[in-house]
Amino acid sequence: MTMETTQIKPASNLDLDATGVRVPSSVKDKLPSDAHNANVLLETKDVHIWFGQRLIIEKVNLAFPENSVTALIGPSGCGKSTFLRILNRMHEFIPGAALAGKVFYNGQDIYDSKVDPVDIRVNIGMVFQRPNPFPSMSIKENVLSGLHLAQLPIENEEEIVQTRLERASLWNEVKDRLDASASSLSGGQQQRLCIARALAINPKILLMDEPCSALDPGSTRRIEGTIRELSSDMTVVIVTHNMAQAQRVSDYTAFFLAEEGAPAQVVENGLTEEIFSRPKDPRTNDYVNGLFG
Repeated sequence: MTMETTQIKPASNLDLDATGVRVPSSVKDKLPSDAHNANVLLETKDVHIWFGQRLIIEKVNLAFPENSVTALIGPSGCGKSTFLRILNRMHEFIPGAALAGKVFYNGQDIYDSKVDPVDIRVNIGMVFQRPNPFPSMSIKENVLSGLHLAQLPIENEEEIVQTRLERASLWNEVKDRLDASASSLSGGQQQRLCIARALAINPKILLMDEPCSALDPGSTRRIEGTIRELSSDMTVVIVTHNMAQAQRVSDYTAFFLAEEGAPAQVVENGLTEEIFSRPKDPRTNDYVNGLFG
């Protein structure tokens, strides 16, 4: 059986911080268990991912309900971060990358030739594993930089800066030094600044690739609190190796696994409580209980 693939070419004219497409309608099938009444904002159907000739992820079908947090868990090297990058077309920056299947945002395939990838990253923002503020810019300039890069109108700079820093739980720590360099902040503060920068463009979805992996427990706690608050009006997808964190912050969990000699697959997905307390697959049970990975 042949499969239609999309060869993804690097696009140097697309800025990594210009983060999605505004299209009508929604998709309501393929929801995690017990979520069939939710509105699905983002969905993948039969997604396969290659690097060159190597198939690294096979047949992923996941749905991400509106105003929820989904944790992607699994051992290192099982494709979680790669899968995350296909959700807002970051995957196409990698030479030789290819994709088969569909990724729907609000019912529209984001890889359709008519869709502008810069628009995708306006509605589907991303926060990376390591903080990456612009060191030559001030704290204030960093918050506004995504708006400038996406060429979006700015009506009230002061209000945008304050509200986004408040949502990122950083305002009280920096409100008296907004003109200071972003590099003057601690690692945890820099990561929260990157969250504020992503929030400035009002994304509907926020992708987070291990955002707490390099942070101390205090900074981790603040970011976890921010994630829960954001989910009241935003869909969040987070990659994490921290099982306790997945249980604390997520509503749904998807377990990725790449067994020896085979591409990664989603072994099991559903409500976080069920994945951790009543998993259906013994491999899921072994992983969430620390027997491997």
